[in-house]
Amino acid sequence: MYLTLFISAFAAATILPAQSEALLAYQVSLNPSYTAQLITVATIGNVLGSIVNWWLGRLVKKFKDKRWFPVSEDKLQQGEQYYRKYGRFSLLLSWVPFIGDPITIAAGVLREPLWSFVTLVSIAKCSRYFFVVGAVSTIIN
Repeated sequence: MYLTLFISAFAAATILPAQSEALLAYQVSLNPSYTAQLITVATIGNVLGSIVNWWLGRLVKKFKDKRWFPVSEDKLQQGEQYYRKYGRFSLLLSWVPFIGDPITIAAGVLREPLWSFVTLVSIAKCSRYFFVVGAVSTIIN
């Protein structure tokens, strides 16, 4: 139960096409007494996946011209511009599909310190999972 959720949440935060909300909702619906643990596992996996993006961002100057590098030049520039405009607090939107990954990569490119990155991304990711669980609880009850 926990390992599958962790892997799903980790993958969802990276550049891989994945999502974890449906699995979390399903597991909470089956095991409501484990809600806190499930949110914690999903958050940890998702934050660690975002750290992978941050790390890729740190390496982007070295690898961005490589054919295998997973982020296009356009997406990278878009993420950098957004990050420069709104600063580190844009990491609070790291949970948003399509823009969250480029923001976390841009944070690495622009050398956001890991401690502030982890703090803001953790707040964003955990808040999203609380919202998902709240929505599931409303629907089920």
